[in-house]
Amino acid sequence: HPPAMAFALALTSVGRGRAGAAASVPARWQCAAAGGGFGKTKFKFAGDLRPGTLSPPRRVPEGIERPSYARDGRPKEKWPALPWLIEEKKSDEVERMREAGRLAREVLDAAGRAVEAGITTDEIDRLVHEETVKRGAYPSPLNYNKFPKSCCTSLNEVICHGIPDSTKIKDGDIMNIDVTCFYNGFHGDCSETYVIGEVDPRGLELVQVTYDAFRKAIDICKPGVPYQDIGGVIEDVASAHGFKSVKEFCGHGIGRAFHTAPNVLHFRNKEPNGVMKPGHTFTIEPMFVEGSIKSVLWPDKWTATTADGKRSAQFEHTLLITETGVEELTGRLPDSPAFTWQ
Repeated sequence: HPPAMAFALALTSVGRGRAGAAASVPARWQCAAAGGGFGKTKFKFAGDLRPGTLSPPRRVPEGIERPSYARDGRPKEKWPALPWLIEEKKSDEVERMREAGRLAREVLDAAGRAVEAGITTDEIDRLVHEETVKRGAYPSPLNYNKFPKSCCTSLNEVICHGIPDSTKIKDGDIMNIDVTCFYNGFHGDCSETYVIGEVDPRGLELVQVTYDAFRKAIDICKPGVPYQDIGGVIEDVASAHGFKSVKEFCGHGIGRAFHTAPNVLHFRNKEPNGVMKPGHTFTIEPMFVEGSIKSVLWPDKWTATTADGKRSAQFEHTLLITETGVEELTGRLPDSPAFTWQ
């Protein structure tokens, strides 16, 4: 079933023969439909963060090419029938993926440079939107299954899919910014977690260890490697430092579709999600937490926080499998903002 909630895909166990799963495939992880509308309700928040006020969705100039869901919020691309059926992109498609990935990196870096105590997450969204459209690209999150903003901003206990609003960033916060750009028919997707001001040692360790696991997972990527191998590498790094890798959300294939096969799980698994081949493009985007790996979904149907209110960190690249290894299509540039540990 195509995901309705997913910049990192939401996962749910689907049994043999149920809707969205091939009858010949045993019980496995599938992308779940969530996401959608908003509304007020009595709700027990897990941590200190509360939703702020939303500004209206930002407009995209008419001359910019739009993805299939831009008008009505519904992606039109079809998922493959089996999880190991992964598109192998041709050379011209790879070049367009490189363009989209480079644009996404430039926009993310612009957002990262703006991060400081006192700025609102809505101001980050405005900057991301402006930087994206001035490059002739469309901000992929905007109206994807009705997501109302142009990027995701996930503060402290938010695992992923935080909606930018009037919330002010404070000294001591950590925040992930997730940027995706649609350009010339293809998506490029990346995210980083930023440290604001004076963050305590355990918070700094959480961010750095998440990044280290992310890098080690990328390092094993090359033709012939099963996608399931990524999860064990990531989980081992998390466990060695007393953190946990979230299981409810995963990386994903990407190209003309924002999300497609393969599902890239960030924990040890034996799921039949295929083997890497030249021309495959996908994301790795581990989410590490200090405490519980369980999540709580806010009433907005997007914001996913840890169930215990403890912090989460995440990093993400769009990757290409080449004949000899892996290429980071959203790789950092010489002028990308430095990490706190550099």
